Amino acid sequence: MSMTDTSKLRLHSRELVSPQILKKLQSRSNLVGLALIAHAWGLIFGAMAMFYLFPNPLTFILAIMIIGARQLGIAVLMHDAAHNALFRTTKWNNWLSDWLCGYPMMARTDAYRRYHLHHHMRTQQDDDPDLILSKPFPITRKSLRRKLWRDLSGQTGYQQRKAQIINAFGDKKLGLVGRLRHFRTKLGGALLANLIILAACTALFHWSYYLMFWLLPFLTYHMAITRLRNIAEHAIVPDNNDPFRNARTTKTNWLSRLLIAPYWVNYHVEHHLIMHVPSWRLPLMHKTLLADGYGDRMEIAPGYFDVLRRATSRADDEDKPGDIVHDGRNRLKGNFSDGFSETA
Repeated sequence: MSMTDTSKLRLHSRELVSPQILKKLQSRSNLVGLALIAHAWGLIFGAMAMFYLFPNPLTFILAIMIIGARQLGIAVLMHDAAHNALFRTTKWNNWLSDWLCGYPMMARTDAYRRYHLHHHMRTQQDDDPDLILSKPFPITRKSLRRKLWRDLSGQTGYQQRKAQIINAFGDKKLGLVGRLRHFRTKLGGALLANLIILAACTALFHWSYYLMFWLLPFLTYHMAITRLRNIAEHAIVPDNNDPFRNARTTKTNWLSRLLIAPYWVNYHVEHHLIMHVPSWRLPLMHKTLLADGYGDRMEIAPGYFDVLRRATSRADDEDKPGDIVHDGRNRLKGNFSDGFSETA
């Protein structure tokens, strides 16, 4: 396929569903959008309250996992807003998404939108900006264990945030005032949003809850399940040029939805087929496509463990550890913000 040929990568929505169904699938709701955001933050502070009321190692670990998953969840909701699918108006999709979803995660809706739409146009092609996430697979189990250890030990998160902050200060040639202005543009909203979270933790529980139950899950568990999401969505797909098979939908249960795949992020084939469908309508789209006979064409995995088994099918004796590159001038690959590139 030529680098400019995109006709085979996307299907027109009218080819997939009837106009009546399409209208329903693409309809957005401000009320549902706000309810989803409230649900995410409710679970985050509810998990903190669980540990506050029942402090023990089990509730601490469970709170970390629930909060880390909801952090991915609010990033997923920002992703919806980047497609103008979370709310009915562009203004709400930009402003509310930034303050309630993006800034708390050190991300910006507009920055994410700029490169992410190119990913949709060039899915799994040589110029796909997210190809780095799927191209290395399959890997060895040893390699996956190294990656997950870096995630869960905080090394990945630390290096990402370090590179992002360096990038936010800009070039030294800008001078002190210029660099501070550059930082305010890049991360001013994120700084304020995190100060608000700190204030809320202090008022409701204790200031240390911001460190234990916001920063810690953000730098650890959230990193690990973001990696799992990346692997599930595009790694080892069967056909990079088939829009039904260059992304993957992964089946879930209540536990994986709670701890790994929030807000229907697992319906990735459906999202790529019609990218403006709100996440909460993706289950309906999935059922519609199956009822219309598209099931055999779609890449569907029975669960995340199955995806990991296939993604780590390379023999351990082929394991070749590579170098990790943290580049403060590069976009954060596979996440929703700026500042980090992992090449091995």
